[in-house]
Amino acid sequence: MAKPYRIPDFKKMYPEASEEVIAVLKTTERKMQYQEYDLKVEQTIIDEEKQTVTVIPSREDSYERLSESAVQFVEQAPGIEEQVINRIEIKQLHMAISRLSEDDRYLICQLYFEERTERDLAEELRLSQKGINKRKKRIINHLKKLMEEI
Repeated sequence: MAKPYRIPDFKKMYPEASEEVIAVLKTTERKMQYQEYDLKVEQTIIDEEKQTVTVIPSREDSYERLSESAVQFVEQAPGIEEQVINRIEIKQLHMAISRLSEDDRYLICQLYFEERTERDLAEELRLSQKGINKRKKRIINHLKKLMEEI
């Protein structure tokens, strides 16, 4: 596409193409122009009789431009019910973690709260990474059972 709002002469470009193909090319080109220009450009209408200027904003706008013009967006925060359920689950999880043995609690806290890797913990505890992984899975299953009891 060379210029906006200007449809190329497809007959010159493709002299061997049929009229149907030319018509499809023109329709497609116009649709592309609509997507690239018409939706993204705001229009200014000047009424000389009434001496007014009306600006019709584009139908598609960027986040940056909307932010600059102080447009407020709806926050997608969880509802009250979801927040309460999350707090209850967190409380249950902390209670279940407190029931673990000291070694198991250390492993879970290091992996999930301190975000250490299994390999790093394996070096520290002088175990294999696979051994740490097996312990982690065993502890998680134990935590699930404890949470069901709580």
